[in-house]
Amino acid sequence: MAGSAPLLVYAFCAACIFCQLFELAQAQNRTDPAEVTALNTIFQKWGIPANSNQWNISGEPCSGAAIDSTDFGDGNFNPLIKCDCSANSNSTCHITQLKVYALNVVGVIPDELWTLTFLFNLKLGQNYLTGNLSTSIGKLYRMQYLDLGINALSGTLPKELGNLTELIVLSFSTNNFTGSLPADLGKLLKLEQLYIDSSGVSGAIPSTFANLTSLVTVWASDTELTGRIPDFIRNWSKLTTLRFEGNSLEGPIPSTFSNLTSLTDLRISDLSNGSSSLAFIRNMKSLSILVLRNNNISDSIPSNIEEYQKLSQLDLSFNNITGQIPNALFNLSSLSFLFLGNNKLTGTVPAQKSGSLLNIDLSYNNLQGSFPSWVSEQNLQLNLVANNFTIESSNSSVLPSGLSCLQRDFPCNRGTGRYSEFAVKCGGPQITSSNGIVYERDNETLGPATYYVVDTERWAVSNVGYFSGSKNAQYTSSSSSQFTNTLDSELFQTARLSASSLRYYGLGLENGNYTVSLQFAEIAFVNTDTWQSLGRRVFDIYIQGNLVLKDFDIRKEASGASFVAVPKEYNNVQVSENYLEIHLFWAGKGTCCVPAQGTYGPSISAISATPEFTPTVSNIPPSTSSNKNRTGLIVGVVVGVGVLSFLAVFVVFYIVRRRKPPTNDDEELLGIDAKTFTFSYAELKTATEDFIPDNKLGEGGFGPVYKCPGA
Repeated sequence: MAGSAPLLVYAFCAACIFCQLFELAQAQNRTDPAEVTALNTIFQKWGIPANSNQWNISGEPCSGAAIDSTDFGDGNFNPLIKCDCSANSNSTCHITQLKVYALNVVGVIPDELWTLTFLFNLKLGQNYLTGNLSTSIGKLYRMQYLDLGINALSGTLPKELGNLTELIVLSFSTNNFTGSLPADLGKLLKLEQLYIDSSGVSGAIPSTFANLTSLVTVWASDTELTGRIPDFIRNWSKLTTLRFEGNSLEGPIPSTFSNLTSLTDLRISDLSNGSSSLAFIRNMKSLSILVLRNNNISDSIPSNIEEYQKLSQLDLSFNNITGQIPNALFNLSSLSFLFLGNNKLTGTVPAQKSGSLLNIDLSYNNLQGSFPSWVSEQNLQLNLVANNFTIESSNSSVLPSGLSCLQRDFPCNRGTGRYSEFAVKCGGPQITSSNGIVYERDNETLGPATYYVVDTERWAVSNVGYFSGSKNAQYTSSSSSQFTNTLDSELFQTARLSASSLRYYGLGLENGNYTVSLQFAEIAFVNTDTWQSLGRRVFDIYIQGNLVLKDFDIRKEASGASFVAVPKEYNNVQVSENYLEIHLFWAGKGTCCVPAQGTYGPSISAISATPEFTPTVSNIPPSTSSNKNRTGLIVGVVVGVGVLSFLAVFVVFYIVRRRKPPTNDDEELLGIDAKTFTFSYAELKTATEDFIPDNKLGEGGFGPVYKCPGA
């Protein structure tokens, strides 16, 4: 008995320890009851369940994945909370992170959310949240990461956002906010990433933003920000990424941007007023992406461009850049995409280039001379439209045919012209519409720097631009859906896309006034209350160089719906030099990344142009070389057989003549001088008016027979 006493003591002690550990475990797993109530209410209002195998929302929320090593960013756990159970000597758990990401939640943000004051990470992006952003958001003073991007929130931004002084990342991009940026955001001194693109905000950038010296990444494209680009941005010396595209900002680009030497990705476009130079980039040797498009830059390409060895994408298009192209630019080892179109560059194309440079746009400049040998490289995309190259003496056979028709002044079929109309089914096969218009196929594969001229030289297309962020960029789109507001649904089931500039040309047109019809329909965005429907496609339309429609939004024109035909018709379009240009231009506006990266820029389904006068030209394409050879062969055979037949008759007649004394009639016949008449192909072509169908009499044993009214 004495020996058993210690065992009983040990057992009793073990039981006590177990009970204490059990009670401690229970205490560690106890979530603040107020937070449990708030969380349950939020999920109930949003109508989303939590996976009971991951964490127990109906009982103890701070359990399972909420407190284990599961990473907050793990896509397999959504929705998800993470908890901190260190409070009150491990007796209370607080919800510190909440993720409801891309679940297409519809509705307002419940007020209960603002009671979760221990939150430091809130990820609500890619839903369909509506309503205003409450001023109560200022209670979440522990917040470090706040993602409200890609929703349908509206109203003004509350100044109480300035209370969240611990913020490191703030995103409210792609929403429907209105009004200006709160000056109180200048209090967010720890802020490193700011995403306000496509948010709806407007007005000047507050001067208090000069205090945001910790900023590393700023996306501020597609807003109505106004005024000059602030000089105080020079204070953001830690910046690696800055995007100011498609705003209402004014130039010039401040020279003090030269302080931003850490930049690797700089995109500024579509500035109004003010002439900028390129001097500010002189110290930005870390740049990988440099887009300075449509900024009224008047300068030449920097002479030290060879020092920018990290450049992979350079876009200086639609500016006033002069001078010659430095040879060193084409030999940058990392450069893959180069866009220099629509400038005033002169001289010749560099004789050498690096193997990595496979997408080159030099269109709409004043370049001349012949082509270098590298134009024959495989997988090369090269747009040389609207220059002054010497086509005939160049090795242009390796380039897409028809480039000579797309040089300056568009020289093919000039003068009286050949055609009086054209119609194109953009991005798809030939289609005849319900009103009898034959839309020619346009399903050639185009890319970032390409052009195509149809073999009849009736029309052509030129495309420029790279869908940034898209791994498998597509320059056409298709849908099998049925479209409303049209009798020709098939006409809208394909479209041609562009990331920057898309031009269609009518070539060899008889001069006069035309009616231009453009057919559009949006197919990229769904017609449901989901985040995938929140994208906006916005672009400008020019005809003959004149802006006819600014900030055109196809879906907005269709009362907010996709898969609706949207026709646009323009009358009295003057053709005076035998060509017609239709230009669709992306001016940086619209969303960039909904429903996927690279969803932006012009889209068009069909084009047609018809005369507003009585044409005097044939509107018939010239014979192709094979048809010409066939016609020549037929003419040669017919003439040859005719000659042989005549000779045979002559021989027979001669034999008969030898056997029979000639009569007076025979003498008269023998007095005829037998001659064969031959005609050149050019003479026959002229006499038959280019073998037009109206002069065709029928088909003979040797081919078609034509009359010659002009003979």
